[in-house]
Amino acid sequence: MIRRPLAVLFCLLVLYGPLGAAPLDTTVAAALSALLDRAAARREPPGVVAIVVNRDDTLYAHAAGLLSVAKAVPMREDALFRIHSMTKPLTSVAALMLIDEGQLRLDDPVARYVPAFTAPQVITKVNADGTPATRAARLPITIRHLLTHTSGIGYGFSDPMLLQLTTKTGKPEVELPLLHDPGAMWTYGASTRVLGEIIERVSSEPLDRFLEARILKPLGMTDTFYRVPDSKLTRVMSRHQRTDGRLIEEQVAAVEESPVRGDGGLYSTARDYGVFLQFLLNDGRTKSGTRLLSQRSMSALRTNQIGSMFVTTQPDADPARTRPFPLGAGRDTFSLGFQIAAAPPRGRALRAKGSMSWGGLRNTHFWVDPQTRIGVVFMTQVLPFYDDEVMSLLTTFEETLYKGMD
Repeated sequence: MIRRPLAVLFCLLVLYGPLGAAPLDTTVAAALSALLDRAAARREPPGVVAIVVNRDDTLYAHAAGLLSVAKAVPMREDALFRIHSMTKPLTSVAALMLIDEGQLRLDDPVARYVPAFTAPQVITKVNADGTPATRAARLPITIRHLLTHTSGIGYGFSDPMLLQLTTKTGKPEVELPLLHDPGAMWTYGASTRVLGEIIERVSSEPLDRFLEARILKPLGMTDTFYRVPDSKLTRVMSRHQRTDGRLIEEQVAAVEESPVRGDGGLYSTARDYGVFLQFLLNDGRTKSGTRLLSQRSMSALRTNQIGSMFVTTQPDADPARTRPFPLGAGRDTFSLGFQIAAAPPRGRALRAKGSMSWGGLRNTHFWVDPQTRIGVVFMTQVLPFYDDEVMSLLTTFEETLYKGMD
């Protein structure tokens, strides 16, 4: 018979894996670092930081290449990156906090909080004069639609019709007609931007202050913000744009800041974002055990919330900004904030079924694997999104990691 303390420990090991697990095997870690170093030596990409965490510790961390090519500044593990759409998961968690508190409901109509969405229109075509032909949407947009990217709100860089309209009108996507009826299909877009506005209206706080008070500060994420403090500017990586096959560098500006939006704008480090992944691995708790998000909401973050639909390939309407994305299109589903992985192809050592992931426009990427109980952050600063060289490196990194963990 197992005595009670041993039984408790056994249950913890089953649920969470070994407590205080050791770093990755030195051979695996060396192989990962060599892979990143070789890529950075070719300037493909010029600089990259990758980390692997479990629920308690950092198992692996490596910085390769250069923070600035022109200035020959070496990359550092605490480098700051523009994480763009990796802002979205934090906004989604913030919305679920308000749902936990009863201040929002998943099936509330968005128009209750943002009247501009009272009578949404769906685009049917772009007329010869560049104006949209539309019809009335068959359903109202709900909070659920925003969280699952089934609202019909898109992005111009990944939809040809919206690109025409944003170019012609100068309006942001949230002020343009929907691409389809709410709930009809999965389309990546600015839904989380609207969600950020709703959080502000319901909480009566600017979004950046809400995120700081409710998520960043409790988790100890001291290197995540919309405006980089002057004292940390030297840690920001320069941007790179692929043009005619070559990466062209843009140096760090005198002031690095982005508009406060729910769908993008944050700066962060790999380590800081790793802390957020540890929060997810810890079932919505801080490392000290304080629960920030209910188990019900955590379950909704980890599981498919779009029924029989799948994540679909988003086209490269603006090839300078993106290649077609994401990996897993046609197989993966979506939760209330994350892409949820299907089982990997047979014979491939990749993240497990149920892994939660997303990325940012300049090729910052992450995933949380529920089976191996690890989180991985991979950050660089290259456009277009899903650049072939970057994605090849990321996939090879992933396979090397999982083969080494077998």
